[in-house]
Amino acid sequence: MNDKTLLDLFVDGARKGWTVGINSILPNLVMAFALMQILTITGAMKLIGLIFGPMMGVFGLPGEAVTVLLTSWLSMAGGVGVAASLHSQSLLDSTQISILMPAIYLMGAQVQYMGRLLGVSATPKRWWPLLFANSIITAVISMVIMRAFV
Repeated sequence: MNDKTLLDLFVDGARKGWTVGINSILPNLVMAFALMQILTITGAMKLIGLIFGPMMGVFGLPGEAVTVLLTSWLSMAGGVGVAASLHSQSLLDSTQISILMPAIYLMGAQVQYMGRLLGVSATPKRWWPLLFANSIITAVISMVIMRAFV
């Protein structure tokens, strides 16, 4: 029988949440903001915007928005951080972030999950590309749908 009170359970959950936030989410956000600063200072962000402008324009997004998707593929928190950074630079508005959000969560952190889930679950490696493609395709579909409704 568990002798913990509701308050004890809440405090335990808050401690675990704090640990996840400090050890997992915060480093990814800091990495995302640092990456955005490096890309901006070096002028690479403008080049990215030019190269990916036509492709991202299909979704009503500037070319720079591809950095949100690429970063979120590594880390969902990083993708959110990049989106926030682009918003603070007035490169993305709230409608454009709304278009990107489902895609961030549908394909987010695949690189991390490759080791954490697929490797541990003994999923045959021949299926990994299909699993990745499925997430990316559903993310693209979500951006098309969001573009139609926002």
